[in-house]
Amino acid sequence: MYMTIKETAEYLSIPEPVVESLVQQKKIRTIFDGTQHLINKEQFNTHFEQLEKYKKLVEEYLSEPIPEDWDAKDED
Repeated sequence: MYMTIKETAEYLSIPEPVVESLVQQKKIRTIFDGTQHLINKEQFNTHFEQLEKYKKLVEEYLSEPIPEDWDAKDED
């Protein structure tokens, strides 16, 4: 499925100028049909999968209990 720059900005929840900048930097692949850039939605699947993995990793880290403080006494 192809989206316009405006639709892509809404899909990614970022401003349109940022999407346009990423297109110009060739970080987002597009097809230019003569009047507008069309962006394939499938190219963002990996990005969203990585975000989900990162969220799970952070949740696991935050849910790990804090270890008890072992009281090391210096006997000098």
